Amino acid sequence: MNRKMVTFIILFSLWCIFSGMFDAFHIALGIISCLIITLISGDLIFNSEKITKSHVINGIRFIKYLPWLIYQIIIANIHVAYLVLHPKMPIEPLILEYKAKLKKDISKVVFANSIILTPGTITMDITKDNTFLIHCISQKVAEDLLTGEMEKRVAQVFNENIKIIRK
Repeated sequence: MNRKMVTFIILFSLWCIFSGMFDAFHIALGIISCLIITLISGDLIFNSEKITKSHVINGIRFIKYLPWLIYQIIIANIHVAYLVLHPKMPIEPLILEYKAKLKKDISKVVFANSIILTPGTITMDITKDNTFLIHCISQKVAEDLLTGEMEKRVAQVFNENIKIIRK
C-alpha cells in the first residue's frame, strides 16, 4: 500500500470516528475532504512512497503520546478556568520565544499543534532557525513549556535524539 492510500484511510477513519454521522451526505463529504487533504499534504505523515516498519513504530509511539497530551490538556483547562474565574483574573499574557531542537517537519508540526491544543497557549509562528513564537496566557503556562517536557516527548515519538536542558 502506498503512502497516499494509508494517509487517506487514516484521515477517513478519524473523520468517521469524530463526525459520528454515517448518512450518504456526511460519508461523501468525508471522502471528498479526506481526498483533498491527502492530495495536498499526503507526504507530511509518510515521507517515503512505501510504508515501513519505522512508520508503524512511530504510529504506536504517537498513540502512547496521546494520553499524556490529553492529561496536559485537562490540567491546562483547569488552570485557565482558575484564571478566568478568580476574582482578580490574574491573567499575565506574554509572548515566549522557544528555541526547539526538533529536526523533522512532522515533529515540528506535532509540537506546534500540541501547544495549540493545550488551553492558554497558541503557536504564533515557527521561524527557520526553529524558534517557536508562543502566546501564553500566564507565566505558569510559559514555565511549563520551558521545562521542555512536551518537546522531549514529541522527539521520542519520531525517534529524534535530542537533549533538553532548560532552567
